[in-house]
Amino acid sequence: MTKPKSFTAWLKSQADRESGIGDLARDVANDPGWPSRRGRSGQLAYLEECGAIPAAIEMFEEAWVRYEAYRATLGDA
Repeated sequence: MTKPKSFTAWLKSQADRESGIGDLARDVANDPGWPSRRGRSGQLAYLEECGAIPAAIEMFEEAWVRYEAYRATLGDA
């Protein structure tokens, strides 16, 4: 069984997409303060603390849904 990427690693792999998730991925890749190890709730709190616009929060939530689907394909859900 292949070990899944972390959410942050998976998200950064989406940086070439021309979509809201791609935009979020590029922002995360360029943010040295991104809390990679704080998990979903910590990362959401970070976005809110930074004053992220509602569309960015929505893309973050959508990215988590897609990340969980990715993990499910690896049998790690």
